[in-house]
Amino acid sequence: MTLARTSELVERARRAGTAVPAFNVITIEHAEGVLAGAERTGCPVILQVSENAVRYHNGRLRPILAACRELAIASEVAIALHLDHLEDEDLVLAGIVQSGELGVSSLMVDASRMPYDDNVLATALLAARAREAGLWVEAELGEIGGKDGAHAPGVRTDPEEAAGFVRATGVDGLAVAVGSSHAMTSRDAVLDVDLISRLARRLTIPLVLHGSSGVPNAVLRDAVKAGIRKVNIGTALNVGFTGRIREFLASDPAATDPRSYLRSAREAVAIEVAELCAVVGG
Repeated sequence: MTLARTSELVERARRAGTAVPAFNVITIEHAEGVLAGAERTGCPVILQVSENAVRYHNGRLRPILAACRELAIASEVAIALHLDHLEDEDLVLAGIVQSGELGVSSLMVDASRMPYDDNVLATALLAARAREAGLWVEAELGEIGGKDGAHAPGVRTDPEEAAGFVRATGVDGLAVAVGSSHAMTSRDAVLDVDLISRLARRLTIPLVLHGSSGVPNAVLRDAVKAGIRKVNIGTALNVGFTGRIREFLASDPAATDPRSYLRSAREAVAIEVAELCAVVGG
């Protein structure tokens, strides 16, 4: 399967009234698990590498992305590569420069911790550079809950402010605050589905839902029907991955070969991915 582009997958979802599931990758086992789950459902997905994941890999962007690229090329389904939540300007620029070589077709410029005017300026400048390189650009207006900063988890995106932000920055996708929160390990977030509908009617670009791990499946379906076109999932994979390792080591305390428990953890990711693909990807 040829490596896909994020813009193509999002546009395909828009036409179908579905969403593209976008899964955050930390290790190669995450990526392999995501692809296994996607192949079981035939669902195109996005592999995302965040700034935090790059830091985990000692600040090296190339190795984990190169691994994701090779896995995506070998996959039976369409896979796009995305750089997620980039706050460091140097990392954004490095991602842009290396995007063609590494198969990256989109990135998120995250200047949401800045005051509004500074967010607009920083996002517009970096988005222009990224689009010159042919990348699809996502941004965030104000912070989604679950992170330190100016906004509490109860913040909501204002449709008129969002429209102004999109005009001023020229971004291709917008992460909106509608009730989800990053890093949730329970699935009881309550989304403002009516607000999603109003944002979808007001904006001409696709809406992105962050913090989706904390949202029940039925509510995720409602969010997609209301206009969400890209659904980011990270914590749910980590919960399954780590939980399976705990179970394995508890049952076999003498185990030392990491392949034994990482194989089990990878399968837990695949199961979670297949379920979420069925929920949001049609």
